[in-house]
Amino acid sequence: MSTEFPSSGMEMTQILVVTDVERSKAFYRDVLGAEVYREYGGTSVVLNFQGTWLLIVTGGEPTRDKPTITFSSPDDRNRVSHAMTIRVPNCQEAYDILRSRGAQFLTPPTEWGSEIRCFFRDPDGHLFEISEAR
Repeated sequence: MSTEFPSSGMEMTQILVVTDVERSKAFYRDVLGAEVYREYGGTSVVLNFQGTWLLIVTGGEPTRDKPTITFSSPDDRNRVSHAMTIRVPNCQEAYDILRSRGAQFLTPPTEWGSEIRCFFRDPDGHLFEISEAR
């Protein structure tokens, strides 16, 4: 048994709590192009997006292994404690493609010195950034 941490074979998964698994699955699959890997009883879906694992789950009450933790989707779309950035080779092109697939951006791509970036949300308000290094 290995005592090293981290060790080979490990992978990280981002968990996003959503209100409607089917709606979110459609967004991640059809807008972002994520691949559906596995589904669990209508309450969770595992997706692979560019080598990153995303687990979308419905909210839930505390459990034995997290006795004081309640999972809930974002309740204020203007307060963010977690966001994901997708580095792209061409921000304007990615913006145009994602908009054509239904993504709703906060603003068009904006230049910020060494990068061009813009932000959009998933159906529950989780914030995503697309960013092009200059």
